[in-house]
Formats: sequence, C-alpha cells, structure tokens
Amino acid sequence: MDLPIPEMNSMSNPHESATTLMRLYELRREDKMRDARTYVVRGFNPKSVEEVGALMGTEEYTYVRMVVGYWDMAASFVVHGAIDPSMFRELSGEMLATYCKFEHMIDEIRETFGQPGLLANVQKVAEEWPGAQERMEGMRVYFHELAANS
Repeated sequence: MDLPIPEMNSMSNPHESATTLMRLYELRREDKMRDARTYVVRGFNPKSVEEVGALMGTEEYTYVRMVVGYWDMAASFVVHGAIDPSMFRELSGEMLATYCKFEHMIDEIRETFGQPGLLANVQKVAEEWPGAQERMEGMRVYFHELAANS
C-alpha cells in the first residue's frame, strides 16, 4: 500500500483519539453488531472465495458485510490520522481477527467480487502493526481448532 500511516502529532491528539475510540466501542456494543461480530470471529472460517460467495443473500453475509465495513471504517480513521495508531492497536485486536479470515485470499476476493478497495484500510493498518503477521497466524490456528471442535 502506498499511504503511510500518519504519526500521532500529524492530526489527532490523545484526547481526540480516545474520544473516537470510545465512540467506536459504543458502536461495537449495539445488539445486531454484537451478533455479527460473534458470527465473524467465531463462526466464519472461509477457506475459499467460493465459500465467501456462497454466503451472499444470507443473514450471515449481512453480518460479514457489517463487520468488514465497521473495521475498514475504523482503520480509515487511523490511516487518515483521526486516531493514534498506537492507541488503536492496543484496543483493536479484533480487527486482526477479522482480517486474518480474509488475508490469505484478499486479492482474489477483491477481483472476484469487483471490490478493489475491500479491506484496504484494514490491510494498511495491519501492514504497519508490529507483530501482526505472527499474531494473525496464531489466530488462524486457534480458529481452525475452534471450528474443528464445533
């Protein structure tokens, strides 16, 4: 990705970042969003683009779209300097949990569904997140084991 994440002092101050993060947290607590987040983190483990496509038109697909849209919006605040990246990383591990479900096939998903910008902000934040790849690999193992035991 060609846009570096701005340094904290380029736009937001700690108070502004905290306020925005609190608002994002409030959005995450809405009942429908909780259901969507639970589904994506615990029940959505696609191995292929075809599995993602098979969800279209279902309530589960609505959940996936809600969560993907939420995290890409939140990540856009980091990319554009409205939230301090360090503060965001401390509170947003769930974004990595969501992204690791797609990362291994993100380019194919973008091409197949004609969505070249899908999760682009999440990808930018994840690329700048120290240790994100290792953390997501551990998450993938955990999710695989969780799915096997369901």
